[in-house]
Amino acid sequence: MMPQANADGLWLVIPTYNEAENIVPLLSAILQTLPDAHLLVVDDASPDGTAERVAAMQRHLERVHLLRRTGKLGYATAIVTGLEFALRQGATIVGHMDADFSHDPQRLPAMLKVLRQGADIAIGSRYVTDGGVVGWSLFRRILSRGANFLVRAVLNLPVKDSTSGFRLYRRDALQRLALHRLRVEGYGFLFLSTALAVWNGLKVVEVPIVFVDRKRGKSKLSRRIIAEATLALVKVWLWRRTGRWWGKPLWVERESEQR
Repeated sequence: MMPQANADGLWLVIPTYNEAENIVPLLSAILQTLPDAHLLVVDDASPDGTAERVAAMQRHLERVHLLRRTGKLGYATAIVTGLEFALRQGATIVGHMDADFSHDPQRLPAMLKVLRQGADIAIGSRYVTDGGVVGWSLFRRILSRGANFLVRAVLNLPVKDSTSGFRLYRRDALQRLALHRLRVEGYGFLFLSTALAVWNGLKVVEVPIVFVDRKRGKSKLSRRIIAEATLALVKVWLWRRTGRWWGKPLWVERESEQR
């Protein structure tokens, strides 16, 4: 039985690094939209006091949770750590979103709705009808659209925004994906998790969102992240053509291989 839009079984994972200016307003905005959601911040030892602000909020809001990590360990591992924690707490729907208000909390009920209608995964999509981007430079627009076009073409995916970090999963779908086995960060983690969902026969539905570029704080996008995602796409393409990995595999097949 699927939870309703304000259901107790929803957990949202929010990875953070230096988001002190955004995190408290964001958590408040999410709880205004979904008062019964559990919000889990996974902080990578932010030097700007992000975790301390969440901890202060946590003292009077029982649905705010905090996991402090020992250093800047990466976007993908922060998400996976949070998703697995939520599953252990009995979450029936688990999702993740950015901490900088680029993902509008008011779109969460629409994403929950498609799960109630039978989807396994809901992706907040910039590149479907009624979706869009506000505040990006021309270069950033070309980079994002180009990346998604290449992913669709190279991996033969029907999803138009496979690099969106705004997602909700049904519990059973997330367990089937076993995202802890992926060995890639950033955009690579996002499009590979999308590909694995499609290849495993999960129903992925895109929900239109308008992505608004951050007004406070600094973007985490870097040349290293772009290069890693490009290399990951090439490696997956070669694997699909030859059945063999070029270099280290991007995911492991057995639990014994986990890092």
